[in-house]
Amino acid sequence: MAIIELEQPSSPVSLSKMATSDTHGENSPYFAGWKAYDDDPYDEITNPSGVIQMGLAENQVSFDILEEYLEEHSEAASWGTTKSAGFRENALFQDYHGLSSFRKAMASFMEQIRGNRVKFDYKRIVLTAGATAANELLTFILADPGDALLVPTPYYPGFDRDLRWRTGVKIIPIHCDNSNNFQITPEALEAAYNEAQSTNTKVRGVLITNPSNPLGATIDREILEQILDFVSAKNIHLVSDEIYSGSVFRPEEFTSVAEILQDRNFKGAERVHIVYSLSKDLGLPGFRVGTIYSYNDHVVSTARRMSSFTLVSSQTQHLLASMLSDEKFTDNYIRTNRERLKRRYEMIVNGLNRVGIECLKGNGGLFCWMNLSPFLECPTTEGELELWREIIGVVKLNISPGSSCHCPNPGWFRVCFANMSENTLDVALNRISDFMK
Repeated sequence: MAIIELEQPSSPVSLSKMATSDTHGENSPYFAGWKAYDDDPYDEITNPSGVIQMGLAENQVSFDILEEYLEEHSEAASWGTTKSAGFRENALFQDYHGLSSFRKAMASFMEQIRGNRVKFDYKRIVLTAGATAANELLTFILADPGDALLVPTPYYPGFDRDLRWRTGVKIIPIHCDNSNNFQITPEALEAAYNEAQSTNTKVRGVLITNPSNPLGATIDREILEQILDFVSAKNIHLVSDEIYSGSVFRPEEFTSVAEILQDRNFKGAERVHIVYSLSKDLGLPGFRVGTIYSYNDHVVSTARRMSSFTLVSSQTQHLLASMLSDEKFTDNYIRTNRERLKRRYEMIVNGLNRVGIECLKGNGGLFCWMNLSPFLECPTTEGELELWREIIGVVKLNISPGSSCHCPNPGWFRVCFANMSENTLDVALNRISDFMK
């Protein structure tokens, strides 16, 4: 079929401010690295010299467990025992509350991940099309255009899109650096808040990721206590993005903000909201399943109304309700997935250490935080980007430079290790070794 080329007007029709805004962050090196991979993707057979994707935090190490479950429980992927009735029920379902069976299963899964040390009320779970939608939706609810959220650095580059682009809300960094392994301090919290005050910007809340993306480390309980005390003193909200909570190698080192609230008899809980997703721990980003769990009744009811724009298909809910309700499956999956991620983490960190590259000590997530600052020709952001361009163009590895994560110290890089086979990871480590030599 012939493509009809339209003559472009000399004076183009104007678009909205959002359409022409650059706050999406698409020009960041974070996204540029993905383009380099898309243009020349590595394949062991067809393109062995291509770019290896190490900029994508995707969990494929336990996909075989999911596939095995579906092979043994084909009814979960279909319509149940009575197909005609099941099809009608799922095809016509459109309640934005979501299937109660799925929300109950999700609440149970979130409890299992946290060692059953906390309880979640399924009626407080709001379903969204992924954590991206959940974080944006919460931002719409908690803040007005021009207001601000305080976010510790370094932070996930996608937050520039998720929290700012369509909401008009600002991100004010809580400056954390390598002097104390990027830990959040009360002084850094106060400094960020005062920075907002100096420009008459209203602070609506603090957003943290625990475990941290890109650091791959959990936040200590003492620090979480300090953050809760801070938001209480300032009368603002706390959003805890815990989408990697099931990907902690040593689960005893992870403390959910829900545990602290429970220990405090839920005092001040109305200002706390937890984001979760099945994209990372369960390795299902294509299913687009995220959740908001809020202790604030008004936030829950508002989020549920707003979730009409980001619904999860009833067929997806039906399948996952069956899978997550099977405790034998979930127990095995959580345990095995953690063991495999720990093995991968040790594999890449030990491989980097052998060639003189150090990493921040991590205990969760799908990536490590690699320190190449000793190898920068110039200890600046531009020096970091020069090295990054060489790693993409010569070494053919897509890794994320720290500057795209707003890291204040040049030379740090996020390196993902769970979206590829061990053979491919070996190839990547060999390329780094050759480059260092």
